[in-house]
Amino acid sequence: MELLRQTIEQWVASAVSDPGTALWTTDGLLVLCSVTLAAAAYHACRRLVLPAILHFVKHTSVSWDDILLNAQTLRHICLVVPAVVVWGFLPGVFVRTPWLQEGLERLTAIYIAVATTQVLLSVVKSLTQLNTDAQSARHQYLHSFCGVLKIVVIFISGVCIVAIAIDRNPLSLLAGLGATSAVLMLIFKDTIMGLVAGVRLTSNNMLHKGDWITVPKAGLNGCVEEITLTTVKVRNFDNTTVTITPQTLVDDSFQNWNTMEQGDGRRVMRQVFVDFRSLCPVTDVLREALRREGYVRDGLLTEEELATAGTNLTLFRRFADRFLAAHPAVNPAMLHMVRLLEATPTGLPVEFYFFVRDKKWKHYEMAQADILEVLFAALPHFGLRIYQRDDFRPAAPCPGGPQPQPTPAG
Repeated sequence: MELLRQTIEQWVASAVSDPGTALWTTDGLLVLCSVTLAAAAYHACRRLVLPAILHFVKHTSVSWDDILLNAQTLRHICLVVPAVVVWGFLPGVFVRTPWLQEGLERLTAIYIAVATTQVLLSVVKSLTQLNTDAQSARHQYLHSFCGVLKIVVIFISGVCIVAIAIDRNPLSLLAGLGATSAVLMLIFKDTIMGLVAGVRLTSNNMLHKGDWITVPKAGLNGCVEEITLTTVKVRNFDNTTVTITPQTLVDDSFQNWNTMEQGDGRRVMRQVFVDFRSLCPVTDVLREALRREGYVRDGLLTEEELATAGTNLTLFRRFADRFLAAHPAVNPAMLHMVRLLEATPTGLPVEFYFFVRDKKWKHYEMAQADILEVLFAALPHFGLRIYQRDDFRPAAPCPGGPQPQPTPAG
C-alpha cells in the first residue's frame, strides 16, 4: 500500500504543480483505487470463486458440504470480502486525516461484524437441514439447538458492534453484563424455559412434527405443524390453529396418538346396555331359532355351545366374540373380547373390545359402525333387548320360555 501511495504521489506531483491540489488528488485517487479493488474483489468472488466452490461441493461424495456451503451462505461471504479490502487500504489512504480514518475504520468494522453475523446465521440455518427427517427427535432437537445458537450469535454480534462504536474491548463489556444478568434472565425467561422444555420433549421422544396430539385443557386436538423454542403450533381438525408453549406440554399431560398410528390397529371399546328383563335360560325354541337363522351353519355357534350355555346372553357373547375374530376389518392378532361390566340401573353393560386394522379416521369409523350395527341387530335373535330409558313396554317372552303373568289389580 505504501508503494502504491508513493507511485501515485510521484505521478500526481509531475502532473500537478500546486502542492495542495496534488495532495487532495492523491487522496482521491487512492480512494478510487480502494473502491475499484474492493468492487473487483467482490465480483471475482461472486462470478469466479462462488461457482467454482458450488461445482466442487456438488461433485463430492458427501452431502453435508452441499448444505453448509450453499449459494446463500457463499453470497453472504462475498459481501464480507470488499469490506476486508477497504479495511486494509484505509491506513494508507487517510494518512493526513486520522480522525476520518478512525471513523471510517469503525464503520467498516461494524459492517464486517454485521456481514459476518449474516454468514453465521446462514450457516446455523443450514444446520437444521442436515437431517431431512422432519419428524425425527434428532431433527427437533437440532432445530431447538439452532434457535438458541442464533440468539447467541446475535447477542455476541450486538456486543461487538457496541464495543466497536464506543471503542471498548468486547470482553470488558461481557464482564460488565454480569450485573445485568438478572434483567437478561427476565427478558429471555420464556426462551430459556421453552428451550429446556423443548429439549425434554425431543430428547425423550415425546413429540414430533406431524404427530396427532390431544390436550383437553387447551381445547387442542389435531396435528403438530411447527415446534419452536417458545411455541408448539397445532392445527385442529376443524382447521383452527392453536399455539401452546412447550412448557405447558411438559407440565401437564397430553395424549399423543403417534404410537396408535404406527401400531397394527386402532382400538374400539363400545358398550351396549341389555335389558335385564330380556335375560332368560336357553330353551329348545331358542336353539331351533338360532339354527334356523344360520348361526350354527356359519360356524358362529356350535351345537355343544347350544346344549351347554346357561342363558341367551351367554350364547350372544360367544357369538359376538367369534364374529369379531372372523371379521376382516378386525385384527385377530390383537386383543378382542366381549365382557360384562358392573350392573347399572339402566341395564347390564356388555362391552365390545377389539382393534380395527385400518387406522385412518373415516375408514375406522365406517368399520366399527359396520361391526357394531351387526351385533346390535343380532340381539333380538337371542331374545335380548337393548335397554331404553323411556321404554315402558313389558319385556318380550323368551322363545319357548314361560309367558309373563299379568299383574293383579289392586
